[in-house]
Amino acid sequence: MEVYSLSGPSGTGKSTSALHFAYTKGIEGIIDDGLLIINGVRCAGISAKFEKNTITAVRRAIFEDATHKEEVQAAIKNANLASILIIGTSDKMTKKIAEQLELGQIAHFYQVQNIRSAREIQIARFIRQTKGQHVMPIPYEQVEQNFFKRLVRKGRAIFVGNRVKVGETTIVQPDFHYQTVTINKQVYRDVLLYVINQHPVVAQVEKIQFNVASIPKISTTIEIKAPINYDVMAELRGLQQGIAQAFYKTFELEPEAIHIAVKGTRKERV
Repeated sequence: MEVYSLSGPSGTGKSTSALHFAYTKGIEGIIDDGLLIINGVRCAGISAKFEKNTITAVRRAIFEDATHKEEVQAAIKNANLASILIIGTSDKMTKKIAEQLELGQIAHFYQVQNIRSAREIQIARFIRQTKGQHVMPIPYEQVEQNFFKRLVRKGRAIFVGNRVKVGETTIVQPDFHYQTVTINKQVYRDVLLYVINQHPVVAQVEKIQFNVASIPKISTTIEIKAPINYDVMAELRGLQQGIAQAFYKTFELEPEAIHIAVKGTRKERV
């Protein structure tokens, strides 16, 4: 069996990208958080996300329970897989899983940054930190919802190339995930106002709107200074860049969109 490893820190989107990655590499099976997934469907195992604390979740993920391990080993053998992808938080963890399941040596090692952009990883981290949401690369119908006291909802369908569907994801909030950061909308507003007020060509801020359902989207209406003896477009692009940098510095994430509308001109800053 050809064994692949995909590793990276928690919350960087490994499970979200696993189905697409496995399909493009021709990998038949996936081991993720205690589950065996084949063709986008859970075939065996129990997810570590069903556990009540992080210690038991890790033990579940690395197959320390004998019954769990034997069930997944039998399913792998019966499926007669030619290749399998092991997902973990580190190469050490994926090697441990390969050893536990007696899959042989890992031939190919990949890091999450090899298959996801820096922007995608930023977004995944932000959602994990502020929403406490985890992704399972199996359909909603296969998630045993009675295990969770909190959010369980459909994620998205995963397509490759010419709209070939390779699976679905489900979004959950495991009971063991308690450490989330809540960011009040006013904090976003304060950061935005600070940057705008430092910009030399802004005379007045008329309106600010935020959409913070997931990744912040910003819309602001301003008046700029008169007389206009400067390159307006260059200054506004510089303002957008300043806002993006301030948000990254403060929240480790750039806004999804920054829309700046100019209402008019004013001689003095207000």
